[in-house]
Amino acid sequence: MSGMADHSAPDLATALRTRGLRMTAQREQVLDAVRRLGHATPEQISDAVTGVDVTTVYRNLELLEELGLVRHTHLGHGAPAYRPADDDHVHLVCHACGNVIDAPPDLVDALAGRLADDRGFVLDRSHFTVFGRCRDCVAAEQTADSGR
Repeated sequence: MSGMADHSAPDLATALRTRGLRMTAQREQVLDAVRRLGHATPEQISDAVTGVDVTTVYRNLELLEELGLVRHTHLGHGAPAYRPADDDHVHLVCHACGNVIDAPPDLVDALAGRLADDRGFVLDRSHFTVFGRCRDCVAAEQTADSGR
């Protein structure tokens, strides 16, 4: 077992016990895979965990999210991506290359403040994803345009 698994086991075990549930190897493996992979779809997590089918991964991700250990976000039209709950950041997704860039959560402080002040709306930063074009794709477009 890796050091990461040792670190995650007490948190997971305690969270499960408080709900009257038991620790299983699959639950621990799924949580460890989320922590290791960062942003990962259930299919990617299933591929990374030996002997755990995608249906079991989905069930365990739902439970881990209920326990507050993982969060999901939508980084496009496909399956949601999961990450550790304490990994708090804003997502920037490039339409051109699909790259996902993590940005600090305070990047949207002004927007969150204005929404709260003007409309009483509380922004859920864990689901906040901004779509556009990354620096490399913008540079490639500018290079292509200047070559015409």
